[in-house]
Amino acid sequence: MDSINPEIAQEIPHLIRVYKDGRVERFLSTDTVPAGTDPRTDVLSKDVTIIPESDVFVRLYLPKLTDNTPTQKLPLLVSFHGGGFCVSSPVSPDYHNYLNTIVEKSRVVAVSVRYRLAPEHPLPAAYEDSWAALQWALSHRDGDGPEAWLNNHADFGRVFLSGESSGANIAHNMATAAGNAESGQDLNILGIALVHPYFWGSVPIGSEALDPERKGMVDRLWPFVCPSSPDSDDPRINPVAAGAPSLARLGCRRVLVCVAEKDVFRDRGWVYFRALGRSGWTGVVEIHETEGEDHGFHFFDFESKKARDLIGRLAAFFNREMPPSI
Repeated sequence: MDSINPEIAQEIPHLIRVYKDGRVERFLSTDTVPAGTDPRTDVLSKDVTIIPESDVFVRLYLPKLTDNTPTQKLPLLVSFHGGGFCVSSPVSPDYHNYLNTIVEKSRVVAVSVRYRLAPEHPLPAAYEDSWAALQWALSHRDGDGPEAWLNNHADFGRVFLSGESSGANIAHNMATAAGNAESGQDLNILGIALVHPYFWGSVPIGSEALDPERKGMVDRLWPFVCPSSPDSDDPRINPVAAGAPSLARLGCRRVLVCVAEKDVFRDRGWVYFRALGRSGWTGVVEIHETEGEDHGFHFFDFESKKARDLIGRLAAFFNREMPPSI
């Protein structure tokens, strides 16, 4: 790559380029949209800075409330955006519009987390910021937090984490941290929804090796965003690797894994689903596969039948009560 352009230090094709002088050029999700009232869904949103020194903030979402239910308690969704840990944010038009749709269809209060991105802030920065944002959201559970939307409308008995791609990876790792008994914290997370989760490993499985170009790009991504631990069998990217924390201790009671038939990450999602089911974890895990579609297909057309089916499955997951025997 240096022989082609001596100014380029590193590049993930179609995603990001880093120059030797330190400049970073991102190719996806560089536009932004403000918070406010969404004319399509009537969902309200606003931005709240939670760590000023590192510019970590959340975008809060509230569905339209009726006059009959001005103080209705709704499930709380803490959402982590995708983008390979190096692009995108809650204020990207695609992700903002997606959250408006999810909040409208699911009738949830949502907290969309803006975490720091690699390579300027390599992992574990995104995990640390996401954990801080989760703690901030849950600090409202007694009704005396700084944000009225969460105090008045969030049901802290129905807390869900969700994310797409690397955001799904974050959601899994937050639930793993929540299940760590040594932390001494009971976060009471009801469920996590992992949409096209970014899991990987050093040894190819399933159909991963059939597309060498795509596999090569994914192989380069984790060392790029996590240079301090570049092995693709790091348990944060490969939760079924030897030595990874037992999935039996996952800190939630329900899991929904969503995969897409043509996605390079599809087989890893199925492996996670099966491994969790036989780990001894006492919760309920389910999987939803979309036929004929690829990674993140639902962002391109929310109104397509398959996108509506996926969003409907998520909405049902966020509103389903836990069986009393669990």
